[in-house]
Amino acid sequence: MNSELKLVQAREHWEQLSAFESHLRSDDFKLIAGIDEAGRGPLAGPVVAAAVILPANCVIFGVDDSKKLSARKREYLAEQIKEQAVAYAYGVIDPLIIDKINILQATFCAMIKAVEQLSVKPDYLLIDGQNTIDLDFSQTAIIDGDAKSVSIAAASILAKTYRDSLMIKMAEYYPQYEFARHKGYGTTLHIQAIRQYGICPLHRKSFCEKFVSQKTGTIAQII
Repeated sequence: MNSELKLVQAREHWEQLSAFESHLRSDDFKLIAGIDEAGRGPLAGPVVAAAVILPANCVIFGVDDSKKLSARKREYLAEQIKEQAVAYAYGVIDPLIIDKINILQATFCAMIKAVEQLSVKPDYLLIDGQNTIDLDFSQTAIIDGDAKSVSIAAASILAKTYRDSLMIKMAEYYPQYEFARHKGYGTTLHIQAIRQYGICPLHRKSFCEKFVSQKTGTIAQII
């Protein structure tokens, strides 16, 4: 595929992803924040939400649902997003709170924190998923929004790269679990480590109960 065709396809994809934002701007909403999360499913680590406001004239080719991108591509795009964004922020909810209030509520809390920490107040929120959040903003929830809205896709990239960086850092403190390799997800390697070493403070107890063997004892004894 020649470079000119690639450029045309990249521009078309950007325009497709910008449809929600373009419609909202035509209704005079200027500061549109996309919100998405990373880390709902892992056995360990926080759930992280990102909120990002992109300027109207912003073009960053390659932005897409973070799950479709390689780690290297995500890192590159995250830097581009942060350089061009009007504002961006993160909300982080740790495993202790996840166990206390459940992962769905923890995700909502992370999203709310991310929006509240934006340095610029948005006038509209686009949220990945089927639920809006408990904030007094005009907002729309979009199922699979990270594949349909450029603002949500950008937020998904920021949330994923930020959470991954946290888990890589945590691997230095808990090397036996090799968090840098699986980021806390329930891979065979990770489950084997839980069965061998028990769980650490980074683990979500409510997620890990079935993986703790009699050899390592109960979760209450391990913490």
